[in-house]
Amino acid sequence: MSKKWFKAASVRAIKTFAQTAVSLITVGNMITEVSWVSVLGVSATAAVVSILTSVAAGLPEVDE
Repeated sequence: MSKKWFKAASVRAIKTFAQTAVSLITVGNMITEVSWVSVLGVSATAAVVSILTSVAAGLPEVDE
């Protein structure tokens, strides 16, 4: 795993985190009604799964 791989895997994990967080914030709820602990926990889990998937399946944008 090279520096390029770590950068690509990190970008994917951050994007996955953000996309998961957005999907968990329900439209129409007030900001105070959102369970931020749950949103952060589920989003962090998705980011970890993204990293593990990158390890297992590889990253097509990284030529090694």
